[in-house]
Amino acid sequence: MLALNAASVAAVRTISTPARIHDYRAPYIGLRCPQCRAELAAITYHALGQAHPSIECRSCLNVFAQDQGIWLAFAEERLDHFRQFLRDYELVRNAEGRGSDHAPFYLSLPFRDLTGRNPWQWSIRARTFQYLQRKLLPKLDANASHPLTILDLGSGNGWLSYRLAQAGHRPIAVDIHTSALDGLGAAVHYRHALPILFPRFQAEMDRLPFSGDQFDCAIFNASFHYSEDYHRTLSEAIRCVRPGGTVIIADSPTYCREESGLQMVAERRQSFQRRFGFSFDSLASQEYLTAERLLALEGRHNLQWTAHQPWYGLRWAFRPLIAALKRRREPSQFRIYTAQVKTA
Repeated sequence: MLALNAASVAAVRTISTPARIHDYRAPYIGLRCPQCRAELAAITYHALGQAHPSIECRSCLNVFAQDQGIWLAFAEERLDHFRQFLRDYELVRNAEGRGSDHAPFYLSLPFRDLTGRNPWQWSIRARTFQYLQRKLLPKLDANASHPLTILDLGSGNGWLSYRLAQAGHRPIAVDIHTSALDGLGAAVHYRHALPILFPRFQAEMDRLPFSGDQFDCAIFNASFHYSEDYHRTLSEAIRCVRPGGTVIIADSPTYCREESGLQMVAERRQSFQRRFGFSFDSLASQEYLTAERLLALEGRHNLQWTAHQPWYGLRWAFRPLIAALKRRREPSQFRIYTAQVKTA
């Protein structure tokens, strides 16, 4: 059952002809109930990004609604699982200066950090984005007859979705954090810089509220390492991407040796304990990638990863050598991993 007003009827249809979801003239996005995972309806991309009536699931009567323009797509029983993490995450991010009250900060990302609090990290994000924009997305564009429909998984404040929308694509921002400083709520700052604000969904990566086989690309935006189960998280992204589409993992820390990753996690938790009084481990996140972990994902999901190495500058390139000379553990590396979803 759909709770709709007359103006919304043209933007919504039942999911009886999924092939039309990819029609350039009618870019519909199929939705699934976040509670029972039943198919709901398909709504036009542009309508999803605007104020929209609630949708009631016919199967479980769960109401799928918006709050401040953000679709609330958490399954009810999962809220408790993430509650402590969300509290800890917001405290840490605010202390690190991860937001601003001023729109120019968000509109400058990732190329400039106008707060001056995290310029090094934003410089990494900027070079990753430039590589995506120049090297990877054009290849996907060449194989598509329409703007790319892209899942931005772990979107944070929405900077990547903003840049993708500027480039003419159709991003959907997904995150569990809705803060007005560093989460989905911060995306309101892009509203006047875009013809229509991209849709935003509060949802976990393991239970995406979308029908299958409809996105051209899913990008884990510095977020894959937050997963508690890489296989489950990747499987959900693959389900949503059409055959022949692409999954991208960007800016998750990678190590040559498992021991180095474990040492990084221990150091990180000790640092948080000293600074904040808690170790920031309320989620059993996987935290990092290794070659072995990537190979395991390949084998189970019938994928073949391609590793891409953007140039992050001389300082970054010399980090492994400096660490070896000082007899420290190997530093993390950031790469971009891409894989094409195989046809059935």
